Amino acid sequence: MNIVILNWRDSRHPLAGGAEQSLLQHAKYWQSKGARITWVVSSFPKAKKEEVIDGMRIIRMGSHYTVHLHAFFYFKRYLEGEADIVIDCFHFIPYFSPFYVSKSKIIALINEPGKNAWFKNSFFPIHTIGYFLEQFFFILYKNVHFITSADSIAEELVAYGISQKDIHIIPHGITFVDKKLYKKENTPTVVFLSQLTEDKGIEDAIKAFALLKEVRKKVKLWIVGKEIHQEYGQSLRRLAAKLGIAKDIVFFGFVSEKKKWELLSKSWVLIHPSIREGWGLNILEANASAIPAVGYNVTGLRDSIQDMKTGLLTKNNTPSDLASQIALLLSNKKLYTRLSRNALLWSKRFTWAKAGKQSWELVKKRPCKQL
Repeated sequence: MNIVILNWRDSRHPLAGGAEQSLLQHAKYWQSKGARITWVVSSFPKAKKEEVIDGMRIIRMGSHYTVHLHAFFYFKRYLEGEADIVIDCFHFIPYFSPFYVSKSKIIALINEPGKNAWFKNSFFPIHTIGYFLEQFFFILYKNVHFITSADSIAEELVAYGISQKDIHIIPHGITFVDKKLYKKENTPTVVFLSQLTEDKGIEDAIKAFALLKEVRKKVKLWIVGKEIHQEYGQSLRRLAAKLGIAKDIVFFGFVSEKKKWELLSKSWVLIHPSIREGWGLNILEANASAIPAVGYNVTGLRDSIQDMKTGLLTKNNTPSDLASQIALLLSNKKLYTRLSRNALLWSKRFTWAKAGKQSWELVKKRPCKQL
């Protein structure tokens, strides 16, 4: 079986995140079952136009904004005759594969619709146009099977006109690099683990930490993740200085997987005020280190964080509410112990072997329709 993945980035792209890592885990499982994998993705400075990584063929072309058009021409010229399955990945904009691929061969993969995140990830008038047009993208994908990871995302897809029977909810798994549990920091430490972008809520995390400092003097914030834009990273440091908390914050930047697990293990609480998520791999990773998460009550996070069981969700999605929830968790030892224990148990439900098996069951049944 030949599987062609149409995605905006591969796992070696400098801006690759959890979406690319989760897709890679599925692809590895499919490959272990005998599938041949070809990724068609955007290029980046100094990238090879074509290479083989982990036995998978990676073809890079165009930019974040032009790869969809490049992929269309490349597919029609070189891949159409050999592709058994096409994985059309949505990242705000899909590849519109139903225009040039039989629907019976397509599986759409979506972490989450863009919705309000359009206004955090693009500029005027692109974000306004994208926000308005997104609802029409899905018309093209009726009768196409979808993979997503959360019930709340499935509800949004149904609202966009996708049939419930065509939606397959496959939760993420966890990739362990270092299972060693380190001693927690003596000072209660809140960790933010994600790319430093507006939609991930890093500014709200810093503001919430400033409010937390007003009620708990001895507390630290670790910020772990890539700075997508250097200027934005500098603005975050200025914000911390303006709020008078710079000395209590450590910006680690991008770290290795081993270092990530070490920092998670040493921290006390994960903070994640994202405006929306497909699920939130960082939530599972924190839980696997027996760390409860506190996050906004938004699409995706209300699936990965079990409120008052494995972590806490805010009621008003404000820095003030976020700070209050973290303060509650740090001041109530009984609650913290219970949530920490439950978080660890919750994380054990999720493995890439289980996720890969579920997606493979769908892949190997295709094509199943003639439309």
